[in-house]
Amino acid sequence: MRAAVFVFLALSLICAPQAGKAHALDPGYLDLRQLAHGTWQVLWRVPDVKGQPMNIGAVLPEHCKPGRSPEPTSEGAAWVSTWVAECDAEIAGQTVTIDGLERQKNEVLLRLQPLNSETVTLRFTPKSPVLTIPVNPSTWTVLVSYFQLGFEHILAGWDHLLFVVALFVLVRDPWRLVGAVTAFTVAHSITLAMATLGILNVPAAPVEAIIALSIVFLALEILKHKKGKLRLSEQYPWIVCFCFGLLHGLGFAGALSEIGLPPQDIPTALLAFNVGVEGGQLAFIGTLSLLILTWRTVAPPIAAQFHSIAALVAGYAIGCVSVYWLVERISGF
Repeated sequence: MRAAVFVFLALSLICAPQAGKAHALDPGYLDLRQLAHGTWQVLWRVPDVKGQPMNIGAVLPEHCKPGRSPEPTSEGAAWVSTWVAECDAEIAGQTVTIDGLERQKNEVLLRLQPLNSETVTLRFTPKSPVLTIPVNPSTWTVLVSYFQLGFEHILAGWDHLLFVVALFVLVRDPWRLVGAVTAFTVAHSITLAMATLGILNVPAAPVEAIIALSIVFLALEILKHKKGKLRLSEQYPWIVCFCFGLLHGLGFAGALSEIGLPPQDIPTALLAFNVGVEGGQLAFIGTLSLLILTWRTVAPPIAAQFHSIAALVAGYAIGCVSVYWLVERISGF
């Protein structure tokens, strides 16, 4: 009984306060750009929480004045403040703190752009709200930071996860499913790179609506399934996933463009982000498979009895959530 778990997942999406938003756990962003010796331009971006800036603050090294961010101004989905800090000494080897991050679920990315050395990308987490700026930065820090960002971004994107859940219901063969998810990743990697680099520019609102529509399509495929007669998404899952992956990549690009890419390591950051997304998708599929295996092992009679209606119930649950998102996003144009 593959779809029992999906029903509860879909219903939880309806009740989740962030269900209408694709990326409710967007990270914060701190950019330090050196203008001259001892002078730094600071950009501090804080996620929006119910119309107010998240209760976190950037704290620069002690010898930098001002060391804290001024009151931010709203830019819709985030709050932004900028200022110029004067530092009496080098900040390499010093600590930067995100005050209050330990009480949040979000993360914060730091991009450090010195005049005479490589750009550094660091990642603050609730467990690591204080970081030391490396004296000799390496490309490895970019790889790790953006891989983790991609991995966690897919797990926080409810609409992308529901798309994977619908695929899981439709495609029963494990290798075909992995192939379909990989085709999805290849496709969104293309549009993500094009949009992030400015080659392709599409408004975010229609993209988010079409992403919801892609989930509606898969829900209909589940509901119209007939034994012995394969639907389009079951016959050619990799083609369907590739086409929809092009759209989902534009959705990923919206979040990544707000975070920014290190100018010196754009290819590395894009690669790491995409590999992280693929890793997150495969980890999610593995978790679902383990849950279903456990269900079948612990309660085989119940699982067998529920099998006949499971896909139908899952299809309606996924359809209801995706239609709700579609209407909400269209109404927000």
